Amino acid sequence: MTAAAAGLIALFLLLLLVCVKPLGLYMARVFEGQPVWLTRAGGAVERRIYGLCGIDPRSEMDWKQYALALLLFNALGTLAVYALQRSQAWLLLNPQKFPGVSADSAFNTAVSFVTNTNWQGYSGESAMSYLTQMAGLAVQNFLSAASGIVVAIALIRGLARHSRATVGNAWVDLTRCVLYILLPLALLLAVALTSQGVIQTFSPYRDVTTLEPLTWQQPRTDAAGNP
Repeated sequence: MTAAAAGLIALFLLLLLVCVKPLGLYMARVFEGQPVWLTRAGGAVERRIYGLCGIDPRSEMDWKQYALALLLFNALGTLAVYALQRSQAWLLLNPQKFPGVSADSAFNTAVSFVTNTNWQGYSGESAMSYLTQMAGLAVQNFLSAASGIVVAIALIRGLARHSRATVGNAWVDLTRCVLYILLPLALLLAVALTSQGVIQTFSPYRDVTTLEPLTWQQPRTDAAGNP
């Protein structure tokens, strides 16, 4: 391991340690429904989501109901990401005219992103439209992370509430996790990336000549033509 790599790991661990207490306390307040500074801006949105979805934020679930809610939520997410990949050829934001993803690859990718493993058996820039990457894969990066976080929260509640039969409300936890934790972090990171010149555009791909020449070597194939 190089000194630069070791220094990067050390810096990451240091930042992680510094964030433990303030971020942990903030998350605890969010999941306990206590007011935080973001609820002033997001409280109306949160209540609107509950109203549209018919959710009573005061109602709590036992562990079986909580688990079933998460399973249903992620099953619907899997179907949505799968359908989006299969139908991208007929949808908007596909300037490269990519065809629909094959059934096996679409299923593999959908399950992978919903389970937050993000294993990719394809090259995103040559297979996925802008819409698929934004409305499917990027959304699941949020929702799968939220699912993992609320599972940990439910486990903590189960240990802390040993004399109670409920572990919270899965729909409320998911909503608060996305609104008050994941979206603000994404906004901060988006500003940081934009400041460094990272560009996102809906335009078709452009062919450019780089300053450093790129040498391409054809992959070797067997008798059947497979790499």
